[in-house]
Amino acid sequence: MGVAPGTWPLIGSIGGLYVAQSVIGGATWTGLPAVLRAEGLPLDRVGLLSLLVLPWALKFFWAPMIERARLPQGGDRSALVVALGGLFAVLGFFAIGLMGPSPLLPVLGVLFLVACATATVDIACDGYAVESLREGQLGWGNAAQVGGAYLGSAIGGGLFLVIVDRAGWQTGAWAMAVLIVVMGLPFLRHASRRTRPVPAGEPHVPSLRAALRRPEIRRGLAMAAIYVVAQKTALGMVGPFLVDSGLDLAVIGALNGLGSLAVGFAGALAGGALTRALGIRPVLGLAAACQAVVLGLLALQAGTGLFPVAVPAGLVLCGTLIMAIGFVALYAQFMRWADPRQGGVDFTLFQCMDAAISMLAGLAAGMVAEALGFAVFFAIAAMLAVLAAPLILRVSRHGARAVPV
Repeated sequence: MGVAPGTWPLIGSIGGLYVAQSVIGGATWTGLPAVLRAEGLPLDRVGLLSLLVLPWALKFFWAPMIERARLPQGGDRSALVVALGGLFAVLGFFAIGLMGPSPLLPVLGVLFLVACATATVDIACDGYAVESLREGQLGWGNAAQVGGAYLGSAIGGGLFLVIVDRAGWQTGAWAMAVLIVVMGLPFLRHASRRTRPVPAGEPHVPSLRAALRRPEIRRGLAMAAIYVVAQKTALGMVGPFLVDSGLDLAVIGALNGLGSLAVGFAGALAGGALTRALGIRPVLGLAAACQAVVLGLLALQAGTGLFPVAVPAGLVLCGTLIMAIGFVALYAQFMRWADPRQGGVDFTLFQCMDAAISMLAGLAAGMVAEALGFAVFFAIAAMLAVLAAPLILRVSRHGARAVPV
């Protein structure tokens, strides 16, 4: 299948911005929990980092305003929105570099503001992608979205830990700030050159009401909630579990970094191939079932110590592979369900449901793991994944179809 002219600059610019956003998320939700655990903080306090998901859960409130500002009649201000939000996030990382990782509450305050800025950038980026990518480009665009997210998470959750372990907190935080700038520049260059034709007829006004009237959006919200329960319940406790298993920060950083990067990209490619061959519903159900197996084995390891320490590390990589495969199918369907006239609003609603459930699951995860131990916690997470698999198949039975890649 031929590739339309201009596809690769578009895909590259979108992918770079997803990398930049995910550097922030990786450092916050994967790297920082391991740092705090290594400094002796209890798991229930480490779980407080899940509160930083709150802006991502609530960004649908300001998404219509951002979309209206981003898309004036016949114009496009995507580059401006992204530049302002990115600048705020970079300054935030420079600030926490000066502050240090503890005391925790001031760092949480700054990172909360960074999360607000990043969530706003994400509205503009998703809207730009939904509007710009044509049908034949969706597979490539989704690969850039998922692959960019894994690359950014690998940098934020992996390279960040290695730099902190070797050169200190300040160097790690400031290095992440520089990387955010570098990865965001291609999008600014590409988006600043784009022109939009003036739409014919009555202009569409992006709104939550217009989104929620569509049955595709309501199905997508239900699917997002169920899928997060299956895939992300245990995510925030993986780093602390590996610390308690005897791995040091540098090893965990390499695992989260190079390991997750390679496996995540492989999962994105495999997810595209499987979605094309099997369709969205089977891929989503299969991913939930496989994740249940991985979580069950982690529970067995936590309860018995049956395997050598390399085995839980390998299970974490398997979980990353499965999650990447599933999210390719999930996000490809979300892009199809989103209205290009207000893609930032529609896709934001899906992501807000993802973030809200992730935050609640993360808070509960810290308390359950602290109170009952890792074995019981991973067993509960495995059971949730088992229960989620048939629900995903039921909710996605309407409109699920293979996505061309």
